Formats: sequence, structure tokens, C-alpha cells
Amino acid sequence: MKKYGNIFILTGAGISAESGLATFRAANGLWNNHKVEDVATHEAFLRNPAYVHDFYNELKLELNKAQPNPAHLAITKLQKEYTGANISVITQNVDTLHEKAGNQNIYHIHGVINQAVCLNCGHILETWGDVDTETICPQCQVQGMMKPNIVFFGEDLLYMNQVDTLLRKCDLFLSIGTSGVVFPAAAFVQTAKYYGADTVEFNLEQTSNNFYFDKHITGPAGTTLPAFVDELLKK
Repeated sequence: MKKYGNIFILTGAGISAESGLATFRAANGLWNNHKVEDVATHEAFLRNPAYVHDFYNELKLELNKAQPNPAHLAITKLQKEYTGANISVITQNVDTLHEKAGNQNIYHIHGVINQAVCLNCGHILETWGDVDTETICPQCQVQGMMKPNIVFFGEDLLYMNQVDTLLRKCDLFLSIGTSGVVFPAAAFVQTAKYYGADTVEFNLEQTSNNFYFDKHITGPAGTTLPAFVDELLKK
């Protein structure tokens, strides 16, 4: 392994699954026993905001209890011990397991569970408490305009300008626990490869993006990623 200066780490539901969290969208179209179209679309929020708020308030309790696993901790180790490199974590997950593990430079491109955004003034409220249709925005004082700061289907991902810059600069691209079928994140590896990055995939099985990865490491990320990080630190 060569010395890398910019490492881009993309994480998906697979890394959180090892901490006991359900994946965002299972094969049966349910997310935590709810239909995705009922809790993760703008139309659903307009139709029944109280129902959507209740879902995310309940999910918030579950995600707050979850603890990071060895894969999250391996990223912390890499960031602390792999000196001289800029290491960023771009996650599709709305949990805060990366933060709990001590990861740095985290970009939640699908939003994060413990935030709500005011649709009136854009203020971001960070809280582990309930947010509902009675919540008053602490900045503009308008009631009932807070929306879970989760990217619903059809909405633009967050931090995409920063992500594009990081992709163009990275010389090592790691994909951990992501299916490689949800765009635009599924195309990140193509961009990184185009600009010359080495690319490695960590997953339980190879994804449809296998053409763009130089190496596939199969197995639970909690086992495979710590081993990879140890090997990288040795070099």
C-alpha cells in the first residue's frame, strides 16, 4: 500500500446494521415496520406531519441507544494514527454512531436524526427530545414549521459541493456497507476512480459497482475494516 493524502470513506446501512439498527429500506419496502412512502416523502409530511413526526421521534429513541461497533472505531483509529492525511466520512446513515465513535469530518448527506429544520427560516434545531407540530422554532418563533432534518425521497442530498471536492481530491476511496444502488451516492466511486483514486469495497457481497473497485473485501465490516486499517497503518 502506498501513502495516501486524502481518504474518502463512504458508509451505508451495512455498517450500522452491525450495531443492531435496521437498514433504511428492506426488501419488503418497510423501514422499521413503516411504509417508506408514508414516512420518508415530502408528500407524506404535507399530508400528515404529526404521523411523520411520531415516526422520527420513536426512531430517535432507538438510534440514541445504539452503540458504535468495531468498524466505526476502526475509522477513529485511522483518523488518529494515519498521520498527514485528510480523512473524511461521508455517510448515508441518519444515526450518530460515527459521532459516538469519535469520528471526525463527518458529512451526513441524508440528514441526521437528532436535527429538525425550520421550513420558515431554515434554522437547524439539534435535540434528542421530541419535535412535533406544536414545536416553536427558537429563531423565528413560528410554530408548526419544523421538519425532521432527513432528506426525503426526491429531495437534494446535503453537502454535495463539499462531497464533489473531496471526491476529486481523494486518492483512496473506501465504500463500507452500502448497496451501491442508490444514486447519486452509487456514482461516487466512478468519480473517485476517474480522478485516479484507489478504490476498495467492504461489503457482505460484491455490489453491482464491482467494475469500479480495485479490491473487494467480503465479510462483516466490524471484522474486515479493523484488519484493513491495521495493515494500512503498518505501511
